[in-house]
Amino acid sequence: MTKRIYLDYNATTPIDPSVRDLFVSELDTYANGSSMHEEGRTVAKHIHEARERVASLINANPDEVIFTSGGSESNNTVFNTMVSPALTQTTLRKEAWGGRKTVIISSIEHPCVLESAARLEGLGYTVHRLPVDSQGVVDTERYRAILSEGAASGDSAKKVLLVSIMLANNEIGTVQAIKDLARLAHEAGALFHTDAVQAVGKMPVDVRDLDVDYLTLSAHKIYGPKGVGALYVRKGMPIEAFIKGGHQEHGHRAGTYNAPAIVAFGEAAVVAERELGEYEEKTRRLRNRLRDGFLAAIPDIRINGHPELVLPNTLNVSFPGAEGEAILLMLDILGISVSTGSACASGSLEPSHVLLATGVGPELAHGSIRFSLGKFTTEEEIDYVIEHVPPVIKKLRGMSTVATH
Repeated sequence: MTKRIYLDYNATTPIDPSVRDLFVSELDTYANGSSMHEEGRTVAKHIHEARERVASLINANPDEVIFTSGGSESNNTVFNTMVSPALTQTTLRKEAWGGRKTVIISSIEHPCVLESAARLEGLGYTVHRLPVDSQGVVDTERYRAILSEGAASGDSAKKVLLVSIMLANNEIGTVQAIKDLARLAHEAGALFHTDAVQAVGKMPVDVRDLDVDYLTLSAHKIYGPKGVGALYVRKGMPIEAFIKGGHQEHGHRAGTYNAPAIVAFGEAAVVAERELGEYEEKTRRLRNRLRDGFLAAIPDIRINGHPELVLPNTLNVSFPGAEGEAILLMLDILGISVSTGSACASGSLEPSHVLLATGVGPELAHGSIRFSLGKFTTEEEIDYVIEHVPPVIKKLRGMSTVATH
């Protein structure tokens, strides 16, 4: 294998060739999209078309899509709204959200959700972090109990204001039953947000079917550029501008439009929507080939995440007796790029909070690798990985003082 093998698509994706070409060409359309002259109107038209394309990908109305700098900003915006005057200004549902100070998240959310929830906690809100089972599925009984207790309470602060549960986990790929979870939240009068950054473009995502109030997505996870994302806000739902000082995005996100990135995002959405079926079939087949190859060649390993309700491209494996960072470095030398977990937490020496939440012990969590495939992954690359990972694990286990049982 003369070229490097990239199996870290959940961290970020390469730009699709057609997206890159449009992105580069749009750099010459340099006018400010807020200007009223012809050049400005041209840019504004391109942005409008991109909004329609992103909306189509998730079956939203274009005016329900707010462009942001990415997933983290979108998620932060939702949580900031929960402590803003915008909370009581709604036209869709006449819920008494004011006074509610209870929030539910899962224990395996992305760090930007975990930290946003912790900020609310510091402001006097109660945050429930739902446990998950060994496969990463949230505890629905506990969820129902929290919602019921809040709904029955005479204290408005105990009523649930917001539920935020990711559609698909970035580390283990487990997919949650968001449609059911959103229905239960709405029955309790709560708002519902899902971080769908890892799901969009890998599986069908339909905001109407899911019935969510907010949904987060990001361009660089669907073969678009970095630095641009979107937040779906159901029409009439409260939303507070994360960045203030301008009229852009109908006053919901100030700042001069990053037009080339937004337009490229729109093209990435078109490509993702067109290729979704092919993507799912290909990545699932190659993922299963990789999984089966490891199971046949390496004794005593653990496949993390749900066996069926899982992203088609994601395989998280624990290798007892081998340290994750050492595995990553040895594979890197062999030309294979993988991850030990979330790229956003890679600077930490702490074991994955996602794996710990599923009951994996710290030692085993430290010996876990995430293989995330993409549309450019080939069968030849997977076979190369199946050939070279087992000797690496055998060598590291031979050097380790940690028992594998």
